[in-house]
Amino acid sequence: MTGPDDRARALGINHVALEVGDVDAAVEWWRSLFAVDLRGTAPGMAFLDLGDQFVALSETADAGEDPDGHRHVGLVVDDLDAVEERLDEVDADRLDTGGVDVRDPWGNRIQLVEYREVQFTKAPHVLDGMGVDGEARTKTAEALAELAEKGMAPE
Repeated sequence: MTGPDDRARALGINHVALEVGDVDAAVEWWRSLFAVDLRGTAPGMAFLDLGDQFVALSETADAGEDPDGHRHVGLVVDDLDAVEERLDEVDADRLDTGGVDVRDPWGNRIQLVEYREVQFTKAPHVLDGMGVDGEARTKTAEALAELAEKGMAPE
């Protein structure tokens, strides 16, 4: 299916690739903060499942170079409070942005937002498979309004 002018529609992000200095240490860093499964590896790479998407970690000597500090990945989580607690426990490199932003040991900036508060949605069967239930699935009024403006609000 294509868009109104025969161009393909971008439907979302399948994965994000991050450059890291040490792929094994990067996997451990991610696991210290999140419950993630290792999807697989290749020489100098690791792939971590995030539900029906994934993060690709790629080992490189010049990882994290971002002179302006604006490059980042926005990650949706089911419980932002739990992540903030873990960030404190592991003494993460938190950024003073007014939100919840952290840098991994290679300088990659990760911005964290809660599922309830953003227009990003997953199908109920995907949320079921990920074990997300209860209040974590309930969108805020603001998130529902964003979805409604685009004709994407749940019925």
